[in-house]
Amino acid sequence: MAAEPEIVVKANLEELSREAAARFQRLAADRIAAAGRFSVALSGGSTPRALYRLLGEPPSREAIDWPRVLLFWGDERFVPADHPDSNYRLAREAFISRVPIPAGNVHPIPTESDDPQAAAAQYEETLRHFLAVPEGEWPRFDLILLGLGADGHTASLFPGSPALDEHRRLVAAAHAPKLGAWRLTLTPPVLRSARHVVFLVSGSDKASVLREVLEGPCDPHRLPAQLVQPEKGDLTWLADEAAASLLRQC
Repeated sequence: MAAEPEIVVKANLEELSREAAARFQRLAADRIAAAGRFSVALSGGSTPRALYRLLGEPPSREAIDWPRVLLFWGDERFVPADHPDSNYRLAREAFISRVPIPAGNVHPIPTESDDPQAAAAQYEETLRHFLAVPEGEWPRFDLILLGLGADGHTASLFPGSPALDEHRRLVAAAHAPKLGAWRLTLTPPVLRSARHVVFLVSGSDKASVLREVLEGPCDPHRLPAQLVQPEKGDLTWLADEAAASLLRQC
C-alpha cells in the first residue's frame, strides 16, 4: 500500500522552488553515495522554470556531482528540440547549459521523426538501456518531477486518455484532442515505480484541482494525477499558498 503523501506549503513560487532545489541536491547526494548515480525525470511547463534556474546557480551548481546525474524527461511535446514549447529546450536553457553535466548523461525524448509511436518505442529502449531495465520490469527513477494541470493531468496523461490504462509500455504516445497535438509521456506504472516523486504546484488557478486530487473521490480517469501513488517510494506535493488555499490542511 502506498504511503500517505507529504504536503509542503511555501509562501510563493520562489520559496517553493528553493525547497525543491534543496531536496534535489539532498536526494542527489544521498543516492550518489549509495549507488554511484542519480536518475531524474524532469517535468515541463512554466512552474519548474524557477527550480531549474536555481539548479544552474550556486550552491546547487557546485554542490551537485553532475557527472553522476542522469537526466530524462517525464513527457515532451512532439515538437523540434529548439521549439519554444519544448520541455527539453526549457531545461537546457535554464540549467543544463550552465552545469558540468556530460552530454552523454542527458537523454531528451526524441521528436525528430514524424511518427510519435516510433519515438515512444525509441525512448523506451533508451530507458531500458541506460537504466538497465530488463523486459517485464519497470525503471526505478530516483526522482520524478511532475506538475499538475488545471484539468487534473500530469506529465502528458490527460483525462480519458488510453495511456491511463497502459500496463505494458514504459512510454506512450498520447494525443491531446483539446490541444490537437501529440505528446510523449511516461506511463503510470513508471511513475508509480519511482523512489521519490515531487509535484510542483503554483498559483490560485490550481487551487480547486489540487483540492480535488488530494481530498476528493478517487477518479483517476478524470483526475490522472491521482494515479501517481508510488508503490515503494515517497510522494511529496510542494505547493505555494495560493495553490494550497482550499486544502483542509491549510
